[in-house]
Amino acid sequence: MGFMLLEETCGLSQADVLMGKDDEMGENRVNELEKAIGRLMKGEPIQYVIGHTDFCGLSIEVGKGVLIPRQETEELVEAVKCCNPTAILDIGTGSGCIALALKHYFQQAQVTAIDISKDALKIASSNAKRLGLEVTFEQKDILKAIPQKGVYDLIVSNPPYVCVEEQSDMEPHVLDYEPGTALFVPNNHPLLFYEVITTYAVAALKEGGMLAFETNRRFAHEVGALMADAGFDNIQVKQDVFNNDRIVTGWLSRK
Repeated sequence: MGFMLLEETCGLSQADVLMGKDDEMGENRVNELEKAIGRLMKGEPIQYVIGHTDFCGLSIEVGKGVLIPRQETEELVEAVKCCNPTAILDIGTGSGCIALALKHYFQQAQVTAIDISKDALKIASSNAKRLGLEVTFEQKDILKAIPQKGVYDLIVSNPPYVCVEEQSDMEPHVLDYEPGTALFVPNNHPLLFYEVITTYAVAALKEGGMLAFETNRRFAHEVGALMADAGFDNIQVKQDVFNNDRIVTGWLSRK
């Protein structure tokens, strides 16, 4: 982490440090480094301190208005690469990481991404511009959104799925800095967003379209059952790198 901080704040590589070039830093760089260290000492995630993180090979700008993209979410992107979509919708886009990774991979596809947060959409739009990837961003509350019928081949979502009661198991740097609206759901309604998005997807997907979720490991199979009841088949629950049930996918069958 120390070498990363030096490189990001002062432009010094690990080799530079080993060669003693950190002794040649000017006053401004020293001040920047001290400020960055102070933020880390208070518990702020390093991704926020340096302003970006890597996601599926893309440098994604992050800030306090969005979740920090995680490895489990990269696995959601990998899980849909078997699809061959021409129109994609990312629900709850946050930093835009999923939508941008999918646009990078499916270059001919039209990608739309929605989020309720203006702050998140500002960061997502900045990421798209910097990366040169064309994604349409829209401010929408999925809990109130009315779908267009038969528009998309692929709908993906990493919605809020952490129950409020699970806060005690979480790291302070997550609770203190990452947006709670993107993390938490009521204890008595943990599948809230999955229910709404699945219903939305039944209308918005083309026949044979794919729906893919990142889920709370406690409820992955319940999400799969919910999708099956709604008319999706070939439901798959996939484990993440930590062997937790995490990704749920299915294909819409109109019978």
